[in-house]
Amino acid sequence: MRYKIFSERTGLKVSELALGTGMFGQAWGYGATPEEVSGIIAGFTDAGGNFLDIADNYQHGVSETLVGEAIAANRDDFVIATKFTRGASAKPALTRLGNNRKNMVQSVEASLKRLKTDRIDLYFVHMDDFVTPMEEIARGLDDLVRAGKIVYGGLSNFPAWRIATAANTADLRGWTAVSAIQIEYNLLQRKPERELLPMADGFGLGVMGYSPMAAGILTGKYRKGERGRATDLKASVLHADDPNTETAIDAVSAVAQEVGAKPGQVAVAWVKAKGVLPIVGTRTREQLEEHLAAVSVTLSDDQIRRLDAATAIALGYPHELNSSSGQREVMTGGRFDQIDYPTRVVG
Repeated sequence: MRYKIFSERTGLKVSELALGTGMFGQAWGYGATPEEVSGIIAGFTDAGGNFLDIADNYQHGVSETLVGEAIAANRDDFVIATKFTRGASAKPALTRLGNNRKNMVQSVEASLKRLKTDRIDLYFVHMDDFVTPMEEIARGLDDLVRAGKIVYGGLSNFPAWRIATAANTADLRGWTAVSAIQIEYNLLQRKPERELLPMADGFGLGVMGYSPMAAGILTGKYRKGERGRATDLKASVLHADDPNTETAIDAVSAVAQEVGAKPGQVAVAWVKAKGVLPIVGTRTREQLEEHLAAVSVTLSDDQIRRLDAATAIALGYPHELNSSSGQREVMTGGRFDQIDYPTRVVG
């Protein structure tokens, strides 16, 4: 396992894969037992992994509890990322929901207890509640940093304009910077390429991408009649019936044959090649071993282009207007061929 500095706004040294823990526990009726969780974390650690992604609502708090117990003896060897918004119980009270400062404070205290730690390394607001002002969220994260409850703060599943508002507000007012975002990103979910990824690049935010295999869809296992999150927890998989599914699986499988890897490993390698840190969720030690092998998969520029083409999305307005040669003619007085334009293109 190699390591990287996570985000231009932190000095965190994290493994090139993060371990997703949504399947740690069985409170949702599907997931890993405590014994399996211990084995998975041990395997991840043995491979050099140090980045754990959790949320207070995963398995109604059980995931945090199991992680806390498993890493208690060497907690400082890990970078813990967890989240709040939706509450840790099956039927949370109204006051235990949302992103307001009250819920933020009580949620972080509850997570600290379940994780058996005195601080959280990276604390994400799990999703936009469409109510709480971004100024309140940014200041709340700053307060938690100053109180020593968290080290860094981030935003998960927020629109780009809301993230930009929080990042700018924090910078202008001297609050702790917004450091990172977390998004779903895979070959079947490429909408972040329109605004979220360019925004993160512009602000220097670290990007964690969950579900790099699209809940196992890109592995092709459901073609074989196997079960998994897309069958047993289908409500959590937004693109379970994506019309590009078969084309994507075919493209991933073809590249996998060329590089001597499994399709799921190619799917993870594609996300990694885009500069997004993949979160590999796993339910068994065997799945973990397969996921970890993705770090040794290197895709050529041609293979990346072919995978891109299989699920390409229209970036839409104003991207297409601004990238047109006619618009460049207008903006440069007909001399755009004499200008060296940046070649970096997200996606």
